[in-house]
Amino acid sequence: MKVLKDINIKNRRATFDYEILETFTAGIVLTGTEIKSIRQGHASLVDTFCYVSAAGEVWVKNMNITEYFYGTYNNHTARRDRKLLLTKKEIGKLLRRGPEAGFTIVPLRLFVNDRGLAKLVVGIARGKKEYDKRQSIKERDDRRDLARLMQKKA
Repeated sequence: MKVLKDINIKNRRATFDYEILETFTAGIVLTGTEIKSIRQGHASLVDTFCYVSAAGEVWVKNMNITEYFYGTYNNHTARRDRKLLLTKKEIGKLLRRGPEAGFTIVPLRLFVNDRGLAKLVVGIARGKKEYDKRQSIKERDDRRDLARLMQKKA
C-alpha cells in the first residue's frame, strides 16, 4: 500500500473568530477527482460554513477543493456543496444548537485518516466579541514569548 503524506488542512480563522463549544468528526461525500485533489493538499476551508437542511442532512458550503490537474471532462466544480456524514445523535445536537442566536457550525480541520478517507472536523461555535479577540492575541503572544525564553535557557 502506498504511504500518503500527512494531510491536515486547518481553518485558523475559526479559532480566532469563534469560541468552539463542541466538535464532531464527519465523513464527506466526494467524487473521485475531489479526493485526489485533497490528497495532494489542494483544499481550503477559508469562508466555509455548515448548515442543516430541512431533510435533516448536514452540508458544508463554500469549501474550495481545487480542480484535479489530470482530471478530464469528469472533473468536479471547485466550490460545490458537499454532504457530511454524521450520526443521527450528532445531527440532533447540531439541530438544537445551530438555529440559536449567536451559534454557528464551523469546519475546523480537514484531514485524511489511516484508511485514506477524507474527514472534516466541525464544531459548534459562538462568535467572539472584539475584546475576546484581543485576549486571544495577548495569550498567543505570551505563549510565544515564554517559548523564546525557554529556548534561550536551553
